[in-house]
Amino acid sequence: MTEPPQAPEPPRLTKSPRRAAATKPEGPEPTASSAAPGTRRPGGRTARTRAAVRDAVLSGLADHGYPGLTVEYVADHSGVHKTTLYRRWGGLEGMVADALDLAGEDTWTPPDTGSLEGDLRALAREVVDSFSDEASAAAPTAFIAAAFQSERAAQALHSFYAERFSRCEAVVKRAVERGEATADTDAAALVRAVSAPLLFRVFITREPIDAALADQSAAAAFAATRAGVFAGR
Repeated sequence: MTEPPQAPEPPRLTKSPRRAAATKPEGPEPTASSAAPGTRRPGGRTARTRAAVRDAVLSGLADHGYPGLTVEYVADHSGVHKTTLYRRWGGLEGMVADALDLAGEDTWTPPDTGSLEGDLRALAREVVDSFSDEASAAAPTAFIAAAFQSERAAQALHSFYAERFSRCEAVVKRAVERGEATADTDAAALVRAVSAPLLFRVFITREPIDAALADQSAAAAFAATRAGVFAGR
């Protein structure tokens, strides 16, 4: 749930980072008066163009990482002319940020297993599912790396996770109703505590993660919640 681009994404940024050019836009491209990425929810041809660019960005990030991603690559794999890419997105930073914006527009909802511990375990296992396989981890890993090299990407990644944390408030609300947590429990802090040990292994110590580690992380976060560690923040 906490990965970033579909994707505690963290949640998946995308269910398939290699769908580039799955939707080829046809006809005239958006004009220079188009709104900045993420400022509106366009439909029709504009939406198809935006989706095609998003898919090309995800594919490029998965294949080459942020340093190797080029406007030429996005143009070739999306079917959108370079002139349009620069006019509509301003360059690679805008395209990467918009791909994250689109990832945050998905219908992901936090798990509802009937218990707080079960919900936390399910969230932790989503992180494992997202990063334990090289293919599925390529795009979200590249997004996170891009955030260290691009301020716009960093802002988009922050917004992506803020939205995910907001959705996870439902997990805490249900836990409060069941008497498993206090009403002032900080949902964002709790979700960070679930995913942090796993992401530390993925990005810092470069160790493998699995379901057993996910369950351990969830159990620790649950125990901390019961002890009031995340209350009153």
